[in-house]
Parts: sequence; structure tokens; C-alpha cells
Amino acid sequence: PRGRDGRGGEEEEEGWYQLYPGHIPTSPLQKALLAAGSAVMALYDPYRHDMVAVLGETTGCLALPNLRDKMKNHPEGYRILQERPRIRLSTLDMARLQGLPDGSLGREYVRFLEDNKVSPDTRMPPKFVDDEELAYVIQRYREVHDLMHTLLGMPTNMLGEVVVKWFEAIQTGLPMCVLGAAFGPVRLSTRKLQVLATELVPWAIRSGLNASCVLNVYYEQRWEQPVESLRAELGIFPPP
Repeated sequence: PRGRDGRGGEEEEEGWYQLYPGHIPTSPLQKALLAAGSAVMALYDPYRHDMVAVLGETTGCLALPNLRDKMKNHPEGYRILQERPRIRLSTLDMARLQGLPDGSLGREYVRFLEDNKVSPDTRMPPKFVDDEELAYVIQRYREVHDLMHTLLGMPTNMLGEVVVKWFEAIQTGLPMCVLGAAFGPVRLSTRKLQVLATELVPWAIRSGLNASCVLNVYYEQRWEQPVESLRAELGIFPPP
């Protein structure tokens, strides 16, 4: 049976209904099982982005409200929450971004996408976050992830991903980022581990602690800004 608003009668009585398109309501036990299973799979294969996404959603119950509050208490972040911009190929003027000067955020972002053969459209939509606004917050985090690579000057190989995860773990407090930062290095060679431990991780931690919240930047309105200028504004130290 359907309710007046189109929701199923039994689902509505129990509070189990979609809060946004694609939402899958889950109980705390189901979230725990999903978190455990996705953590195992993500550790086994860090490139399983679907498992990383599930892990982020099912373990972010404390971090996501904190990120939302940071956005609400910041003028630019609050506007992002109100306007809900999306970073997708359908919303990007790629020709314009390619024509921007070298060193600008837009040009370097497109260069990153091209060099690493990645697309913003591969970011999965949220499913297991039981709050419509928090679902947007984690969606926004996913869609600016490649911009974090651009700002930090890190490639998409395992070493670069681990460095970005250290920065994001400090910035967001998401358990998924902490897990990736802690266990990602197990696949690295001894030489890369040495570089990571002596140079890259200390720099990522210092930058993460020093920088203002990276979700409070309306990147779509900053494409012309030089990357170095945005780093300085946020408080990100130049990459070693």
C-alpha cells in the first residue's frame, strides 16, 4: 500500500523510507556488518572504490555532522550547502578550463584528470547515509577528492593516495580516511615507505592541521585562482 506522499504504508510506519534518490535505509546492525565487510574488501583491494564508499558512509556518523557544522558556520561553506553544486562532466566547461593559464586551479585540475585518466563522474552517489543533508556532505567530499590531489600535487598511484588520505584524515576525521592512511602503506616498497615516513606524511599532517576546512571552498567559483594562491589561503604548505 502507498501513503498519500507515495511512500509505502508499512515502510512509513517503521520509518524505513528513502530520504533521497538511491537511499537504502539500514539498521545499526546492518551498518556494522556493511562496515566490517567493506573494510576487509577495501584493505584487500584499495582500488575497490565501491567498498571504500560504503565504508565511508557506514562509519561517518560522527564525522559527517561535524563537517556539516563547519560548513554551516562558514559563509562560503554555508552557501555550498544551500546551493548544492555538483562537480561532474555535465557541470564543467572543460574547454574553458583547458584554456585557463597554467598554474590556475581550473587548468591544473583538468591536467590532473587528463594525466591520470580519471573522471569526476566515477564518484558513487551516497546510499547508506540516513540524513539527506549529510548525504550531500559526503557527496561533496567525494567530488572534491581530485581537487585535493591537485592542491597537494599528488598523483593517483598508491603513494599519492596514501598521502592524500593522511591529509583528509586530519581534515575530515572520517574513519575511512584514517583506515586508508594507516593501512595503505603496507603495499609500498621499502624506498617509498622511507620517503613517506620521513617527508610526505609529516608534511600532510602539518598541512592538514594548519589548513582551514577544504569543504568550505566553492571551487567552481575559484577556477581562475592560482593553485599556489589557494594553497596559501587555505594554509597548505608547498609540497616537498
